Amino acid sequence: MDTVTDFAPVRPKTKPTGRHPSNALSAAFLRSAPPGRYADGNGLYLFVQPSGTRSWIQRLVVRGRRRELGLGSLALVSLAEAREKALANRRLAREGGDPLAEKRRAEGIPSFAEAASRVLEQKRGGWRGRRHHREWMASLRRFAFPRIGKMPVSDVTSADVLEILTPIWHRKASSARRVRQRLRAVLEWAVAMEYRIDNPCDRIGPVLGPQHDVTEHMQALPHREVAAAIRTVQAATAPDVAKLAFEFLVLTAARWSEVRWAEWAEIDRDEGVWTVPASRMKANRQHRVPLCGRALEILEAAGTLGKGAGPLVFTRGEGKPLSDKELRWLVREQGIAAVPHGFRSSFRDWAAEETDHPREVIEAALAHVVRNRVEAAYARSDLFERRRVLMDDWARYLVRGIGCPRQVQRGDLARSKPA
Repeated sequence: MDTVTDFAPVRPKTKPTGRHPSNALSAAFLRSAPPGRYADGNGLYLFVQPSGTRSWIQRLVVRGRRRELGLGSLALVSLAEAREKALANRRLAREGGDPLAEKRRAEGIPSFAEAASRVLEQKRGGWRGRRHHREWMASLRRFAFPRIGKMPVSDVTSADVLEILTPIWHRKASSARRVRQRLRAVLEWAVAMEYRIDNPCDRIGPVLGPQHDVTEHMQALPHREVAAAIRTVQAATAPDVAKLAFEFLVLTAARWSEVRWAEWAEIDRDEGVWTVPASRMKANRQHRVPLCGRALEILEAAGTLGKGAGPLVFTRGEGKPLSDKELRWLVREQGIAAVPHGFRSSFRDWAAEETDHPREVIEAALAHVVRNRVEAAYARSDLFERRRVLMDDWARYLVRGIGCPRQVQRGDLARSKPA
């Protein structure tokens, strides 16, 4: 005969009711308690690990967030001392303080300036140049350190960040965005190191409001005026090496940093190729540059001026590199309304307006990264030979404008070299 057994319904676990424990633990229990957590009162718990290690932990709500504080080992902190610490922490939390922050402050929390230095050291290994390192710290020294540089990184508030950013948010929009990013990086490090529980930069966006800065492009010449600019620079009373570097930059449509640090070891004059290593490229990818005849002439002249001193192609003498602002000063002194980087834009406009070269070839000549991920996955070729034709066309265009019967074909130059 079948029987039916009635089971009592399982009651859901509920939070214990009644008064919270107060001084619930005894000295005798502390020594014999099995593994687990045992409440004493004021959020104080004895934590017994399976290994037998016994320590004090306090649970508190600090500024609306539940936190756990370690108060030390039972071997070092007695029951009476643990209760005293727990009571003091609870009072501080009820008054709006943070016992954990107070503990770390006593242990020596770094100032904002010290924290910024640590963050900079951690980040600089991934940067390719020293310029970014200098700019990163210079902006904080100028805008942030006067107000919060000496302040413990745990004490920086949203009000402090707003005081730093508000005066420049609309007046120097791009600088303000960079400063905000750097402030956030330092304070995020402080959160990760548990020097603070939040990042005040996360709450200031609605207060600062949108920016309405106008994007300003770098000054560039119309491509029809580039040849005249080369002619003007050639006639200037400037160091010959700077004039050669300027023309080489225009002919190759390269960035100034790539030209400034170009090394002889990167250049194959027989093949007419300059291979820029990934470490100096903005896209962190090796870039081959086809060299026309005039570019090879410039290298020949630069080698004569440098007399083989040092690895760099364009030097002041004794292998010293040209100044970072050398070309900017040169074109400014000649009244040319452009910056060195702007000649890449002039080249881009010429290629689009005056030639039938495909866009992909033009972009590859400028070492631009393919933005579309699917397209980039299939674009394995650097279109080098097609770029050689493009750069030879650019050189012919400039030579016609300069009005000099210079050779531009690499093959012609090779045949004209003395034995």
